[in-house]
Amino acid sequence: MRKHTRLILFLALARFVLPYLLQNGIYEPHRDEFLYLAQGNHLAWGFLEVPPFLSVFAWLIHLFGNSIFWIRFWPDLFGSLTFLLCADAVRRLGGKQFSIWLVFFAFVFTGWLRMFFLFQPNAPEIFFFTLMSYGIFRYIIDRKPKCLFLFGIAAGLGMLTKYTVAFWAFSLLIGLALTSKRKIFKERKFYFSILVAFLIFLPNILWQAFHQFAFLHHMEELKSTQLNYIRPGDFLKEELLMYLPVFFVWIAGLIFCLSRRGRDYKVFGIAFFVLQAIMLLLHGKSYYTAGSFTFLFVFGAVALENGIRMSLVKYMVIAFPVATGIFFWPLLLPVARPAELAKLYQKMHLDKSGLLKWEDLKLHPLPQDFADMLGWKEMTEKTGKVYSTLTPEEKKDVIIWCDNYGEAGAINFFGKKYHLPEAYSANGSFLFWLPSSRFPDNVILISENEDVMDDPYVRQFNAIKVMDSITDPFSREYKSLILTLKNPSSGFRQQFQKRIDSLHNQFGGYR
Repeated sequence: MRKHTRLILFLALARFVLPYLLQNGIYEPHRDEFLYLAQGNHLAWGFLEVPPFLSVFAWLIHLFGNSIFWIRFWPDLFGSLTFLLCADAVRRLGGKQFSIWLVFFAFVFTGWLRMFFLFQPNAPEIFFFTLMSYGIFRYIIDRKPKCLFLFGIAAGLGMLTKYTVAFWAFSLLIGLALTSKRKIFKERKFYFSILVAFLIFLPNILWQAFHQFAFLHHMEELKSTQLNYIRPGDFLKEELLMYLPVFFVWIAGLIFCLSRRGRDYKVFGIAFFVLQAIMLLLHGKSYYTAGSFTFLFVFGAVALENGIRMSLVKYMVIAFPVATGIFFWPLLLPVARPAELAKLYQKMHLDKSGLLKWEDLKLHPLPQDFADMLGWKEMTEKTGKVYSTLTPEEKKDVIIWCDNYGEAGAINFFGKKYHLPEAYSANGSFLFWLPSSRFPDNVILISENEDVMDDPYVRQFNAIKVMDSITDPFSREYKSLILTLKNPSSGFRQQFQKRIDSLHNQFGGYR
């Protein structure tokens, strides 16, 4: 037991260190990370896109100095904690080194490597999915009702992380109801655990109610711009590709859960299919189901260890994930400079895999996530140069306005070096933080819109000048413009203030 504990702790540490070693230093925070980092400056019980859990860690990142180390630290930590839960479950099932290594491979050779790398809700979401499963697992294996409180706490905190946790909770309950484990519904502590989950999540419910359930507006926008274009075939294909180096492990786990030998754990197999059905019905993204795979890897690893008798076969089972997984690293993390990765992808003919297709449904040189980690410092530096061209009087009466939350978040994150004022945007949760005072006479506009000169708001300024643009061809912000707008028309200020007031009032007023 002690030997396995040392191995598990060593692998958890190795899993934690690996992303730091693999990432090329040229890459910057991700577009979405700037949004979640901005939320750390505006702590509340909810936001337009997500519940508040991640904002607490964003606040800590700001407190510790905003280094890339701390931005990567928290998702990385959740990855290692998730591995520890899975490894402990393996050990309680009687698994030894072979099965522990197989579970470890799932954390370093699959899409989880990226999901536990980016400062996004996905990392804690997978952890809480797993902790919910772990609570049910411990109840099944130990027959102690107090283990159900793990389920309740995980469900409550998970719902404060990402609302998709509710779908996994529902799926697990369906799995329990359809198996012999339905006796759980007779346990008083089960209902206490549900109450605990509700009380933990209650502040966000109240926030949503006060803000006219802003999240529903966000989901409608997400559905119309992204989710409606996800086809069931693409969803399933992406899921398979995400876990390709260890696909046989989770499949073995699913078979085990649905077999007679694994009847005690059938709940997890049924829950997996229920969640798949929900996501296919709602056109969810493939990574929304990531947390439902963790215990399938646990069961699959132990089943393979118990089922394979020949040492040679075990070596082959170990060798396949290692050989293919290392091959996948350049797809999972930005391990080299953009130009080098683009050439590598051409040699690998990845244009046929769909991995280089962005939300615009077009093929690009890099995966969208990698392109979203480039160009921000260039944009901020050039905005700083534009700001320096303003007169002292103009600097006292200027606003930086951005088309999207990535631009505004990056300006606010890197802008102190250039003494830039706060940047604003009406995109995402930034609309909650719009200025309530009068609109200035001078605007530095950052726009990804190629037709920005024809924008009715822009045309109301008497002096419009394109000052610079983003020149990094691998950045998603490539060709975005930096403009100065001066001397607005007499009716513009009142017109724009009405727009800001309507945005403030859209979700229950300015916070």
